[in-house]
Amino acid sequence: MDERLKLLKEISEVPGVPGFEDEVRALIRERMTGLAEVSRDNLGSVICKKTGSSEAPRIMMAGHMDEIGMMVTYITKEGFLKFQTLGGWWDQVMLAQRVVIKTSLGDVPGLIGSKPPHILKPEERNKVTQKDQMFIDIGASSKEDAEGMGVLPGDPVVPVSPFQQMKNPKYLMGKAWDNRVGCAIFMEAIKQLACVEHPNTVYGVGTVQEEVGLRGATTSVAAVEPDIGFALEVDIAGDMPGVKEFEAQSKLGKGPSILLYDRSMVPHRKLRDFVVQTARAANIPLQFNAMAGGGTDAGRIHVYKTGVPSIVICVPARYIHSHAGIIHKDDFDAAVALMVALAKKLDAGTVAEIKSD
Repeated sequence: MDERLKLLKEISEVPGVPGFEDEVRALIRERMTGLAEVSRDNLGSVICKKTGSSEAPRIMMAGHMDEIGMMVTYITKEGFLKFQTLGGWWDQVMLAQRVVIKTSLGDVPGLIGSKPPHILKPEERNKVTQKDQMFIDIGASSKEDAEGMGVLPGDPVVPVSPFQQMKNPKYLMGKAWDNRVGCAIFMEAIKQLACVEHPNTVYGVGTVQEEVGLRGATTSVAAVEPDIGFALEVDIAGDMPGVKEFEAQSKLGKGPSILLYDRSMVPHRKLRDFVVQTARAANIPLQFNAMAGGGTDAGRIHVYKTGVPSIVICVPARYIHSHAGIIHKDDFDAAVALMVALAKKLDAGTVAEIKSD
């Protein structure tokens, strides 16, 4: 397994639901020490500063460290766990999935369960089971037994889904692609920039709590004070049965995409054109997509102070906001190449032109 695949495996498998990103931050810090100046803000976002030939302009590349997960909220007298979701789960994908509860005494494995269909009324069987009817079974016989295992209300619950290369090894299956992919992109881009000149200072930022309100971007943008902002994300790949092309345009293996619209931001027009021109000049394939729902860290970055020209660069992914998703390694590699190419061209004059009328 090559070094990039090792990074993607590690960063996919490490646990880190919103508010509990510590292990992801530690992984980024370990890998980036020696390549960048590493610090953090007071909410927990990690900031990796790579100074080029000039302190300015400041280029922010943000990927959020958190993944969707859950939190224990109640332990029944029989030892089953009720939970609160952290991030947007589709009820339909949750049942019978393995999870790990991260406790002060160590990891406790569990399984999401509900009342079985065999004893449901006929009209109930045809309905999607709602989250509030689900529970986590940890093999405890009582509340006291569960507490003896170390489980307490407030403990984070993480999906279990090991990284795996598929039969076609460029297709990569794993959890938390939303959005460990973005973190891996800025990590690899900074690694590449260590060997080349760039006329600016690049800040790779792993933000916290994006899935529950873009919170880490709100604080980390104040720490960085960027001139240009990039949110590095995944978007919804539409190359699967039942999806019309206009509903989700990007396809796996066809390159990274620009998100033209989401609920939190319309991208800066001149920056969008600059990204397209840079990709074409470097022969990097580029796709376009739009998303009526959801938002990204760029939604907070672009409205900082008097405004930061911002855009979202994505790796297409299938099955986001579930236990496991699929990405294509060529798209990841191309996204890294694009960010390096952009960093090499964003000098003071270019940034001034992007910001001008």
